Amino acid sequence: MATIFYDKDANPELIKSKKVAIVGFGSQGHAHALNLKESGVDVTVALRPPGQGPGSKSWAKAEAAGLKVASVADATQWADVIMMLAPDTSQAEIYTESVEPYLTEGKTLMFAHGFNIRYGTITPPANVDVTMVAPKAPGHRVRETYTEGGGTPCLIAVHQDASGHAQAQAIAYAWGIGCTRAGGLTTTFAEETETDLFGEQSVLCGGVSELVKAAFETLVEAGYQPELAYFETMHELKLIVDLFYRGGLNYMRYSVSDTAEHGDYVSGKRLITEETKHEMSQILKDIQDGTYAKNWIEENKNGRPWFNEERKRQQNHPIEKVGAELRAMMPFLNPVTIKPGE
Repeated sequence: MATIFYDKDANPELIKSKKVAIVGFGSQGHAHALNLKESGVDVTVALRPPGQGPGSKSWAKAEAAGLKVASVADATQWADVIMMLAPDTSQAEIYTESVEPYLTEGKTLMFAHGFNIRYGTITPPANVDVTMVAPKAPGHRVRETYTEGGGTPCLIAVHQDASGHAQAQAIAYAWGIGCTRAGGLTTTFAEETETDLFGEQSVLCGGVSELVKAAFETLVEAGYQPELAYFETMHELKLIVDLFYRGGLNYMRYSVSDTAEHGDYVSGKRLITEETKHEMSQILKDIQDGTYAKNWIEENKNGRPWFNEERKRQQNHPIEKVGAELRAMMPFLNPVTIKPGE
């Protein structure tokens, strides 16, 4: 059983007494910085200065949010704790150029995802603490739940404990962003990285996306209206996932009709077969042995040619066109439209 830490287990002074640099101001970066600040922590957002590469556009946004902003090098020299929240594929370069030269003894290097430690693209010196606090939610939810008085669960891991109190400080950091309100589960960098990548690829992003598109295409190709296909295969998915979220598979089956529950039992295994499970095991193997990371790192070094082309192709799938039109008719959804190329 995992060890889970809550607010009662945290010593807030361990983080409130530190100067914290948040590297990056994207989804997670803005949430961590604002939550920590409102928890009484001295925070500076670390970014490339305007005009000096990706990420620098966030400088004005961070200042407008009332946060202190500095270059990554200056923030690293100033800080006791450096939390790396830039994209995984940018972290190694940022670390080498602007963090490593100033990562002196006694500082703490933190991550919200173990990718760069697990796959060896960042190798910190032995005289610093290396920890992880990984919220199990997108950054906007980390921020929203905090402002509502709640929190999102997180994973807590220690890679290096040079100080002897690395875990206690990580728990205090999790308190600062509101995660110990929901619970912080202990793990390792390897376990977090491998399960996170597997979950994204097999279910949360890859699996669900392909299942929805295949079902939509099957209905449309059989002559059914695209609008009806959209509602049946994508729109209603949220209703089912919300039931999962609240009470698991049992609550979903309790809540739907007996006919829907019967369909679950007779057809689910026709779709998710032993062949599918075998392919999942191969996906996990590629994650565990580093094949996936190696290919993704190489893709980025080459300018992302396949990734960019595939993104464009996926953004132009018919379900996206139909969905955008239908969502525009439902303003209560607060619909968002991503233009191809963004």
